Amino acid sequence: MAENVVMLFQWLVFLGIALVCIFASIMVISNKNPVHCALWMVLTFLATAGLYVMLHSQFIAIVQVIVYAGAIMMLILFVVMLLDLEVELRSRLKFLYSKAIGGFFAVLLMLGIFYAVITRVLKGNVGSFTPEKVSAMGNVKAVGKVLFTDYLFPFEVASILLVVGIVGAVIMSKRREARKE
Repeated sequence: MAENVVMLFQWLVFLGIALVCIFASIMVISNKNPVHCALWMVLTFLATAGLYVMLHSQFIAIVQVIVYAGAIMMLILFVVMLLDLEVELRSRLKFLYSKAIGGFFAVLLMLGIFYAVITRVLKGNVGSFTPEKVSAMGNVKAVGKVLFTDYLFPFEVASILLVVGIVGAVIMSKRREARKE
């Protein structure tokens, strides 16, 4: 009986966090103010971290909060504040049928996800880290070993792309300031 209550509680917590994550994600793409979108994205990152905690991946949850909700969102807000978005909003630049095309691709993506879940096409690869090995080694050590051996190059490429994006935004904002003067 006690196990059923615990399972029900875990299920309800999962549903609550998942609904918050879905609602915040919808608010990210439907809000017109970029600063509000960034704040909704922080809530999405925090809800995702909660889902990682429920999966017993505490390290990934902490990294989610520190790296994404902290550092990456600060960089995104920094870039948003550097760019003069009022010019784009005043220009009323609209693409013909952009909402219909975006909606079509969203429905197509959802159909693909439903198909993969229902048919169980995605079996995944069996890695060298079994749950027993991860428990014996520790979650942090296992993630660190895989990240800095097998995935070091993609990790470094992602960091370089982030730096290039920020430098590009700073250069673009400096050019706009020079044009105004």
